[in-house]
Amino acid sequence: MKLHELQPAEGSRGTRVRRGRGTSAGNGKTSGRGQKGQKARSKTRVGFEGGQMPLYRRIPKRGFTNISRKEYAIVSLSALDRFDDGSEVTPTMLVENGIVKDEKNGVKILGNGSLSKKLTVKANKFSASAVSAIEAAGGKTEVI
Repeated sequence: MKLHELQPAEGSRGTRVRRGRGTSAGNGKTSGRGQKGQKARSKTRVGFEGGQMPLYRRIPKRGFTNISRKEYAIVSLSALDRFDDGSEVTPTMLVENGIVKDEKNGVKILGNGSLSKKLTVKANKFSASAVSAIEAAGGKTEVI
């Protein structure tokens, strides 16, 4: 068999049913829903189980979701090692270089890995180990 000989299996690609397009179409008027009743109507709530207690109400609720929680994009020290010695690293530079996909509520620098270059790092938050590692390499940290 060659690539140009490939085709779908018999009956696997049926034509789309066009409902509500007149009696001659075979699915006109009630569009295959039958006469009256709940299933003939267009509105049933998502998750409605016919009066039975719905799943989202049967399952116990736990915990608390803080709606004002700030989520930071996390960057490790080893990722900062690719910048040139003596350069200034900002959140926009991290996005441009593909280290961070989106800034979220800011950038937090963590002390994972090692840093061998002298950098001035500007971020929203730093871990204590990151600050000590950056300063040990001769760089500076600046909270935005």
